[in-house]
Amino acid sequence: MADQPDAIALLKADHRKVEGLFEKFESARGKAQKESLAKEICTELTVHTIIEEEIFYPACKGKAEEDLLEESYVEHDGAKVLIAEIEAGGPDEAFYDAKVKVLSEQIQHHVKEEEKPAEGLFAQARKAELDMDALGQQMAARKQEVLAQIKAGGLPTPETRSFKGVELEHGEPVDEGAAPTGPDQASDRV
Repeated sequence: MADQPDAIALLKADHRKVEGLFEKFESARGKAQKESLAKEICTELTVHTIIEEEIFYPACKGKAEEDLLEESYVEHDGAKVLIAEIEAGGPDEAFYDAKVKVLSEQIQHHVKEEEKPAEGLFAQARKAELDMDALGQQMAARKQEVLAQIKAGGLPTPETRSFKGVELEHGEPVDEGAAPTGPDQASDRV
């Protein structure tokens, strides 16, 4: 289809859209507006990671640097953890804005890695002469399918491919004014 973007054009359009949403979030003032923008960011990133992981990355396997592909999966998994935290929280919670900011920074780094001229994942995929039109069609169709699923049932539970879901201990929130407490300093406190 001539009107259908190729795979890289589709992914870059997603990148630009999310960058714009992060910018709007940064300047948003009201809690409702922030929450709405955060939900839109999470939805866009969820759909984007699904189409990359199900279609684009497998097509690049063996044709792009394996290290770069592995880093992409790990970066996605880090983003998925933050997306789940943001989705489960709200603008009244501690660290909400910080989580969105860190997600923005992670995505900015990820985009830079993918779009880096000559050596990024997109450049390597082009050099490998993958059929970008066919991939673009598959990704666009899958994107519409996932968006319909999200509209009907909300965001899917994130599925990590590189993280194992190790149980972590949740400590008390950081109190920047308090003296450091560690195992060897706890007995010194009065």
